[in-house]
Amino acid sequence: MALWFKYRSKSKVVLASWYRIYIAVMDFLGIQTKTCWTVNRGEGLRPIESCEGLGDPASFYVAVIFLLNGVMMSVFFLYGTYLSGSRLGGLVTVLCYFFNHGECTRVMWTPPLRESFSYPFHVLQMLVLTYILRIPNVNRGSLIALCVSNIFFMLPWQFAQFVLLTQIASLFAIYVVGYIDSDKLQKILCAHMVSLLLCFIFMFGNSMLLTSYYAASLVVIWGVLKVRPKFMKMSGSRIILWLLEGCAWLFGTVILKCLTSLMFGVADDAHISNLLKSKFTGYKDFDTLMYTCAVEFDFMDKETPLRYTKTLLLPVVLVILGVIFKKAVKYIISVLSQKDLCEREERFNHGELVYHVLQLVAFTVLGILIMRLKLFLTPHLCVMASLICSKQLFGWLFCKIQPKTLIFGILALMAIEGSANLQSQWNIVGEFSNLPQEELLEWIKINTRQDAVFAGAMPTMASIKLSTLRPIVNHPHYEDVGLRARTKIVYSMYSRKPAKEVKEGLLKLGVSYYVLEESWCIRRAKPGCSMPEIWDVEDPVNVGKIPLCNMMSKDPRPYFITVFHNSVYRVLKIIKD
Repeated sequence: MALWFKYRSKSKVVLASWYRIYIAVMDFLGIQTKTCWTVNRGEGLRPIESCEGLGDPASFYVAVIFLLNGVMMSVFFLYGTYLSGSRLGGLVTVLCYFFNHGECTRVMWTPPLRESFSYPFHVLQMLVLTYILRIPNVNRGSLIALCVSNIFFMLPWQFAQFVLLTQIASLFAIYVVGYIDSDKLQKILCAHMVSLLLCFIFMFGNSMLLTSYYAASLVVIWGVLKVRPKFMKMSGSRIILWLLEGCAWLFGTVILKCLTSLMFGVADDAHISNLLKSKFTGYKDFDTLMYTCAVEFDFMDKETPLRYTKTLLLPVVLVILGVIFKKAVKYIISVLSQKDLCEREERFNHGELVYHVLQLVAFTVLGILIMRLKLFLTPHLCVMASLICSKQLFGWLFCKIQPKTLIFGILALMAIEGSANLQSQWNIVGEFSNLPQEELLEWIKINTRQDAVFAGAMPTMASIKLSTLRPIVNHPHYEDVGLRARTKIVYSMYSRKPAKEVKEGLLKLGVSYYVLEESWCIRRAKPGCSMPEIWDVEDPVNVGKIPLCNMMSKDPRPYFITVFHNSVYRVLKIIKD
């Protein structure tokens, strides 16, 4: 369980401390913090107590998440306003976000996701970075703000490092073509390096951070900045110089990452490389299929661009990209023609806009490859849409048309589909009920020892640990290499392996009870994605045999015995020799 705390529970620990402080203060002041009542569920079910108010731990937890994401909308308004130079730009950003709310976030359906804690700080970090790129002289306060927002972005979510990798790559690209100078990029790199080291300390020595592509990229870019004078001597052509710098960054990052991973013996993020490999090739293994068979890790669905188009978000952003691209091309041509800095000064001021374009391209690639990462793409589209209000880009148009008339006209057209999207979101009403799991958890608490060890599907194991406090051997943290190995042994119950072999693997893990979910034998998100089919890729020797989970559902003897079952779950006790 140390790994669980090390990687996943930083934000939860902070919230728990806040909750205790809140309760202590309210009790001291004699203020009631929650209202409870008994719910009679009928149908032979025992009554349960239900509470609301911040004094209820679950309500406090969700309220803080919603509050954080509510504050994020204020940051979005400031972001759009600052980037576009107009308060109308902030309004456009916020309204676009709400008109495309279902594509922007999952916080309304699954608040406890790690990105629910992390992403709001990414928005703040991007705003601070935009400020740094726009001002001529970087001050210490802005660098500290960048460092702090980086830390709060990375701490709750270890995948944040991959997003920051795209940011560093985009900054390096605008440096290469001359939009920012070496001094400013070095200061930004310093802020990133300091935040990375502090996160390494705060995460109790998480070596995956120091061996990441992100860390390697920071070091390599720093090295490129130091040796750039030598690159310039090697080639008189700017295009060749740019190619040399780009190749040095790309190959240097990959080589340094591989070397540091070997040096520290870290393989926690190896599955990420394999996941990306599977996106571009026919590569498959157990771990990649566990990801790609989940809808959120599949390619972006074809309807997403259509939904962007219906709210006019995509057409507006494409127009903005066209204008920025035109200005950027003119600037690059002026650089290649060796014009003086004063002749390029006007276009030089567009550096932060070019960065946002490159960042949008990176988010688009991430979103297309992994649908879950629309989390970054859609909000950034909304931020880019604010530039429709930019006099810097559309001053020539505002001389002919009143800016407010144009902007409110566009927003009115966006609202046609956007209001329908909002209404469909508001119409989704329901309540959570999982009686079979409740029966399972009650049985475990009453009929098993406190030290009984459980194994099974990762989501179910998390519920068992939380509700019964029984030891478990696997849980939903697939980023740890050791846990991936244990989960693979646990999931062999859904393979076609012999029962004796599976039993021996479970006994080596110290498992006492196995929670079998019969639906996992037949559940199939798409062709090739049922658990037995996934195992066929990993275990071709046993292809064609009856899946073990099917046999266990009928008669688990002689290696297991059924001690509990209902419509969803079957608890198998391992018979020890």
